[in-house]
Amino acid sequence: MIAHRHLWILALLAWAGTPLPADEGMWLFNHPPRRLLQERHGFEAGDAWLERLQRSCVRFNSGGSGAFVSEDGLVMSNHHVGADALAKFGDAAHDYLRDGFHARTRDEEKRCHDLELNVLMSIEDVTDRVNAAVGPGDSAAAAFRARSEAIAAIEKESLDRTGLRSDVVTLYQGGQYHLYRSKRYTDVRLVFAPEQQIAFFGGDPDNFEYPRHDLDICFFRVYEDGRPARTRDFVRWSASGAAEGELVFVAGHPGHTDRGLTVAELASLREWDYAYLLQWLCYREVNLAAWSAREEENARIARDDLLGVQNRRKARLGGLAGLLDPALFPGREADEARLRAAIRGHPELRGADAAWDRIAAAQHAIDAHALRYRLLEAAHGFRSSLFEIARTLLRAAEEREKPDGGRLSEFREASRESLELELFSARPIYDEYEIELLAQGLTWLAMRAGAGDPLVRKALAGQPPRGRAAELVRGTKVKEIEVRRRLYDGGKAAMHAARDPMIEFARLVDAEARAARDAIDVQNEIQAQAHARIAQARLALEGASQYPDATFTLRLAFGVVKGYSEDGRSVPFQTTMGGLYERWASHQGRPPYDLPQRWIDQRSRLSPPTPLNFVSTADIIGGNSGSPVVNRQGELVGIIFDGNIQSLVLDYQYTEEKARAVAVHSQGIIEALRRVYGADSLADELIRGSRAR
Repeated sequence: MIAHRHLWILALLAWAGTPLPADEGMWLFNHPPRRLLQERHGFEAGDAWLERLQRSCVRFNSGGSGAFVSEDGLVMSNHHVGADALAKFGDAAHDYLRDGFHARTRDEEKRCHDLELNVLMSIEDVTDRVNAAVGPGDSAAAAFRARSEAIAAIEKESLDRTGLRSDVVTLYQGGQYHLYRSKRYTDVRLVFAPEQQIAFFGGDPDNFEYPRHDLDICFFRVYEDGRPARTRDFVRWSASGAAEGELVFVAGHPGHTDRGLTVAELASLREWDYAYLLQWLCYREVNLAAWSAREEENARIARDDLLGVQNRRKARLGGLAGLLDPALFPGREADEARLRAAIRGHPELRGADAAWDRIAAAQHAIDAHALRYRLLEAAHGFRSSLFEIARTLLRAAEEREKPDGGRLSEFREASRESLELELFSARPIYDEYEIELLAQGLTWLAMRAGAGDPLVRKALAGQPPRGRAAELVRGTKVKEIEVRRRLYDGGKAAMHAARDPMIEFARLVDAEARAARDAIDVQNEIQAQAHARIAQARLALEGASQYPDATFTLRLAFGVVKGYSEDGRSVPFQTTMGGLYERWASHQGRPPYDLPQRWIDQRSRLSPPTPLNFVSTADIIGGNSGSPVVNRQGELVGIIFDGNIQSLVLDYQYTEEKARAVAVHSQGIIEALRRVYGADSLADELIRGSRAR
């Protein structure tokens, strides 16, 4: 017994003694890397510093991050994060996404149709309560229902007690559950956006590349009771900005990483998931580009969608390259073997060794349902706003008749306000674009499921995809907001009486879509339980020294401002205004290296050495777009807008050799606002932290 314990201690020390490489980590604000920061950078992350930064950060529910930058509710994010709102403002006479916008007074600030911003107020560990709901002998289906009911109850109780948005977040693939309470802002108004061409200078060729020369910024203001919100916590501006070798922090909402997945799960991503997604994204990109090329108005309507698809396609290609890296799988396999050997060496943990086999079996079952899930539940076969509205109305009527804990998660009471904000949005809907999108979706459905598939035949109803799409789009009434409200309030009876063709179409495919979702939910529960066993084993072996995978919740990353070497050449840590014009001239101003006319006209007013973009080793991923980059004093030195191509492997593993986070420099922002746009009052508000009254 003594000898066995001695061997166990040696194994524990060997495992836990392996430090995280370099400045890795997307850390929880309730579990910050205090020791790492102190040991590596001599920085003490105090409670007051962390709390101020946490409450300064903003999550865009449309996707992305931001931060309060004045006490008057001013929020800064990226142009591409604000693109959804910009596109919804547009019409045939106004293309705000392309041409930009500047409200010189508060009366000119434009209220967004359906934008919701969240500010994290508190975090509570509710793991024990969620896990206690699952009985030891429960089947996977029963366990999923019990866990869902417990989560719904926790969220509803929190919402009723605090009035704050309440979301139970799954961490460590099911090892922990935390309750995040957030303040919601839904009166959000656009203040400033530059032209898309300067925000995305270099276009798709330069996307996920470096050096970059982009002013990817956008400003909004949140209002409460018709007045600008008073925001005590905001990020103060740094006049000097980021310097080479400086320690910086990134606080934002990274969307999703897969670093905690097993080898079996990663293999599924490589062999099936990414292959499918890349085919789907390329199909959409070709079709959207062709439709956009027909008319200028088409291009305006589809611009945001096309750029989003291109961005995702390039990101997935980079992610696939990471999965195909010959070094990735052997390293992960060795890590799994080492951990499993350590588990087998201790009687209390030995049962956890079977968790990997359960995950692999569940993943095999998920893969069998994945195509149907993508086509039906994820609606790749019905890519249309009107379809999504019709399905939301249909499901809302059905789900509201169930107990809160038995509903689909998006229809629980805790999510109701956010759902209704989007459902009743006055965003523009264009019939011809809806027909195009739905026809593309139906064609994809037939291509992937087969033209002879019974559901495909029912969906097409004896017509070609475009004819069927036109019939549904032109016949539906759900594009009218008042019709949506009447149907939503009227419940199932109103839905049946409506005889709306798009609603009936959604009903036609809903049973199979739900079945695919149910099948995957059950397997996800099996995986969550298995991952929880692995997480418990890791905790025993490694201690609380690890961070969970990204979940589009607030995280803290840190790193150093520095360049890197590529193909034998040194890549500098920053680019400048002068470098922007050099790149423009070297391409003779041909798209996508053209500049807005005002940037050409105001060139002489700009100081060429002014920093424009810079890179750091901070650990970021998609969703961090718009995240503030701050220094030791908590001052804003930049704003994240991209990563370089080498950073796309960060989905699966961190490396600082070449992977870099790319940000707009605070000096470049002020220089552009003053010298190019004449936005002195906005620049003054940033520097002062308030607007002159």
